[in-house]
Amino acid sequence: MTDTIQDEISALMGSLKSVQLATLNADQQAEISYAPYLKLEDSFFIFISELAAHTQNLKAHHQLSLMFIEDELSSQTVFARKRLTLECQSVFIDRKETKWDDILVAFEAAQGPTIQLLKTLPDFCLFELTSIKGSFVKGFGQAYRLTGTSLAEIKQV
Repeated sequence: MTDTIQDEISALMGSLKSVQLATLNADQQAEISYAPYLKLEDSFFIFISELAAHTQNLKAHHQLSLMFIEDELSSQTVFARKRLTLECQSVFIDRKETKWDDILVAFEAAQGPTIQLLKTLPDFCLFELTSIKGSFVKGFGQAYRLTGTSLAEIKQV
């Protein structure tokens, strides 16, 4: 079962170039947005403008949730779209860090040449997001809790 669920999660993430972000603002109110993302090993990366509210939110509060959700047009029913929700911790990656360049090269390969322009803009910030736990819903009565190292422990709920 675990391999099948992991394959379905990978397929869902592979079908999407962006992720929904839920962050906390200065008043501890939830704000939702989205960003293109990159997945490398067990981490997710987002490259976002300081002008966006979610960037300021992440600088102040390192907790956030991510949601990868199946497109409405490809779902069997809008009431039970496949979705992966992850609780994460964020870490800001400074432009001076060695891995900043490596990650942006991978980001460009995944997301295209727009990254070349964005890298030149001083307001763009790179964050690494690490999953703590999550859930995957693949349909009615088919929900799974994800825990453990690399979220490899999967239990149906």
